[in-house]
Order: sequence, then structure tokens, then C-alpha cells
Amino acid sequence: MKIRIAVPSKGRISGPAVNLLEKAGIGLKDNSSRKLFSDTFDPDISVMFTRASDIPEYVADGAADIGITGYDLIKEKKVDVTQLDDLNFGKTRLVVAAPENSSFKTIDDLSNVKTVATEFPNLTQDYFNNLGLNPKVLSLSGATEVAPLIGVADVISDLTSTGTTLMMNHLHEIDTILESSVVLIANNDSYHNKYDKIEEIKMGILGVLQAEGQKLIMANAHKKDLDKIIDVMPGLNGPTISEIYGKDDMVAVNSVINETQVFKTINKLRKIGAMNILVLPIERILE
Repeated sequence: MKIRIAVPSKGRISGPAVNLLEKAGIGLKDNSSRKLFSDTFDPDISVMFTRASDIPEYVADGAADIGITGYDLIKEKKVDVTQLDDLNFGKTRLVVAAPENSSFKTIDDLSNVKTVATEFPNLTQDYFNNLGLNPKVLSLSGATEVAPLIGVADVISDLTSTGTTLMMNHLHEIDTILESSVVLIANNDSYHNKYDKIEEIKMGILGVLQAEGQKLIMANAHKKDLDKIIDVMPGLNGPTISEIYGKDDMVAVNSVINETQVFKTINKLRKIGAMNILVLPIERILE
């Protein structure tokens, strides 16, 4: 049963999304040419490249079975799709911001706003309506930051991750409308009719994300030191202990730990007396 995955053709999440599919084993045959469609090394899966903002609607309409896009875009389009999982990258916030030298400093000051410029008119309108306000929402396709500077709008609502771009344009944040990250979504009918295959894809992707920042440590140790070894490398669900052929007094210990703990763990293991210590990368973790 054929599955089509919609992936952003460009932008900040395009590269990470493609790399995620590659690491999950869904290799793209036509990745270099970046055509509209690409077959994969799985004959049942194809990839469609399109604008990130169009992906929610394509998935909702069934043009694609699965999509990788921003949560902010899904909420903006107000589509009915199945959210499979939060992929926890591409984190950003949709915020209301105003010029530093303006009279708009706090949420209370927004009652005096006449016009808001944004690429997210629906989310912005809903936000102000929830405050009991109804300013004019001006929909722009880009360069939202310039709108207050040229007198087109009093304030803006725009995406920010670090706030640097806002500060560079002498804008300050007033409030956060929505927190967003990249999510994996599916067409409702496809999720029902193609459940098994979609779950395989989902688990493959999540397995890659679970493995990020994790390392496998393998070491040989004397049985008498085993309690100390376990204290040093407890792992995700405890270490795996196995016998070493021909060495009745020794065991092999394997454990998955965060890469930030590798340096300290290795040195602790050496002091305990562990030998033949190996540190290996992990491609996927399936729980």
C-alpha cells in the first residue's frame, strides 16, 4: 500500500526533515535533483517536496498520507489531521512584538492597537479576539518586521526562536501567541486504512530521534566489581550483563548513556578496573 510523505522543499526544517528520513532508512533516490516527487528505496514510500505552509492542507485533503511541518502552520490552517508525534526540533514561538520606542509595552497596551501585520492572520486574529480586541489584521508574505517601521502596522506577530532578529530590528516581545516545533502528521483516513505502514514509518523516525545524543558503552569487568560497574553505568533500563567465553570470573557489560556523560563514565570505569572499553554510536532506539 503506497504511502506519500510531504516534506518542505526549502526553509529551516527542510534539511533536517530529509536527514531524518535518510537516517530512518527511507533513503531518497532523487534527493540531489530535488524534484517535486522522489522515490525511496522502499517501493511502498514516496516523498513529495512542497512548501511547508501547504503541507497541512495537502495532508488533510489526502494528497499526502504523512507530512512533516510546523505545528504553527497546522494551527494556522485550522485543518483536521492526526498528529502522530512531536519531533521536538525546529522549536519556535509566534509572538506579538512592537517597536522599542512605541507606546506598546505590555498586553494591556494592545487595546490601543489599530493594525497588526503578520504571516499568521488566523492565529493572530484568534489571539486578539480572545483578549476581546478586534484590530485590523494585515496579512503579509514576508519581511513582517519592517511593517511598524514604515507605518503600515502598529505591531506585528511573527515567529522567533532566539529573539535576535526582533532585536536587530529594534522590536521587543509583548506576548507569546503559540509555541511550536516540527511535528509528524497523517491524513485521518490514511491513518485508519494504512495504519501498519504509517506506524512503521513513525517508529522508524522516532527511533532515530531517541538515539540522538546517546552512546553505547561496552566494557569487560571482573564479577567482583559488578555492583560498582552498575552504579557507574545504569543505562536506560539498566545495563546488559553477559558471560565471556572462557572467562568464568568476568562479564561483559553494555549500557546506553547520554553522550554528555561519556567522558566521566569512562574514567570511572577505568578506576574500578573495567577493561576493553568501547564507545559506539547508536543509529536508532526502539522502545
